[in-house]
Amino acid sequence: MIEHTSRQVPKEQIAHQLDCMEQVSRHNALLPEKPLFFCQTFGCQQNEADTERIAGMLAEMGYVRTEDAQEANVIVVNTCAVREHAEKRVFGIMGQYTHIKDTRSDVIICMCGCMVQQEHITEKIKKSYPRVDIVFGTHMLWHFPELLLQRLNGSKRIFAISGDPKGEIAEGLPVQRGAGCHAWLSIMYGCNNFCTYCIVPYVRGRERSRKPEDIEAELRCLVAEGYKDITLLGQNVNSYGKDLGISMDFSDLLARLDAVEGEYRLRFMTSHPKDASEKLFATMAKGKHISHQLHLPFQSGSDAILKRMNRGYTKESYLALIAKAKEYMPDLVLSSDIIVGFPGETEEDFQGTLDVVRQGQYDVLYTFLYSKRSGTPAASMPDSATQEEKQDRFNRLLKTQEGINQQRQDAYQDRELSVLIDGLSNSKDGVYTHCGRTDGGLLVLVRGEDLHIGDFVDVVIEKTSLRALYGSVLGKGYHG
Repeated sequence: MIEHTSRQVPKEQIAHQLDCMEQVSRHNALLPEKPLFFCQTFGCQQNEADTERIAGMLAEMGYVRTEDAQEANVIVVNTCAVREHAEKRVFGIMGQYTHIKDTRSDVIICMCGCMVQQEHITEKIKKSYPRVDIVFGTHMLWHFPELLLQRLNGSKRIFAISGDPKGEIAEGLPVQRGAGCHAWLSIMYGCNNFCTYCIVPYVRGRERSRKPEDIEAELRCLVAEGYKDITLLGQNVNSYGKDLGISMDFSDLLARLDAVEGEYRLRFMTSHPKDASEKLFATMAKGKHISHQLHLPFQSGSDAILKRMNRGYTKESYLALIAKAKEYMPDLVLSSDIIVGFPGETEEDFQGTLDVVRQGQYDVLYTFLYSKRSGTPAASMPDSATQEEKQDRFNRLLKTQEGINQQRQDAYQDRELSVLIDGLSNSKDGVYTHCGRTDGGLLVLVRGEDLHIGDFVDVVIEKTSLRALYGSVLGKGYHG
């Protein structure tokens, strides 16, 4: 078992980064105007959380955020390696940003995240994107102040993608979260599962859990700052605590966090079916703040494909798991991920996937055509299906889920729900002025008087559509 202390960045190294921030801040204080920074994020919620750390460090160094890359002094693009489409988008946008240097040569352009953790990507950046100044991988994120200071002091292009391949945990660095009522809270990093299609373990390192007291302290700060919808993050939250050497699993952590007083909701992602348990469902069911929402990816309804994916469960065990979850929480909002066209998938395999979709009765499905990732075992697996066959299966999957989705949405007609108002609506009729989320994360467009972002309100559903519910406010409320 890995000792937790081996994964914790020593305090003196964090102190060095804080000192680098101070040096950059003094440099920026001498400028005639406050310098600006721009961040763009691709990929998952963990990438969003990482960008919040980068933004926090930049703010501490005297930079002010802008939403216009053209006026920024520092541009940071946080990348995703999960799908080929994301990589193409990143390189497309980097081509645009590097042209900013045609008129403003002092702009510092940075690329970071999962995509650049791959050696073949950094080689491409070196050869094809000479105007990118700093490239740092996921293991080097906490070194960002030091890297930026080096560049400001005249260092040549910086490529920092080494770090500890097992990954580390850096506590005590600043964070800048966005306005609103939603917040991300990372409880662990990395992944040990090595699904054969997935690049994440190779670019984010091994699983390492934050100390429960650090997580609880951050939650208390978030609640005190007024965040109302807080999502716990991990590649596989159900593996939490295995590396800590203490008798605390994810269910125990969830119960500990649920005991924090305040008006807020607590949700989490992502759960892996091989590690989800009845204990977890029981904890969710009796929790005061824990949302009855579960994202439980099954990826394929074929045991043969699941084995080839190295997922560690069967179709039968997965269906039994979600049945148990719904037994504890009849109002559960269930979502999942599906990959269509995995190497070797047959029509019979695909029919198994459709069967899980019909039995699972999901509220939300995230569906993907298989994307080959260099360096993963699946990339070299033989595949006989044509792209046309895969696209046809994908279209049939969407059609099947659309019918289920409409039925599940229609079932909310005339029901009363607790909704957290989290934004203004773009409803064309001008009647439903605000939007919000139910306890289970469903989108609701809301009409009513004196509504404010961050309000919990009781709503009666007046009409439904495939993508949203429409409701009228009955009154203020919180049902934590």
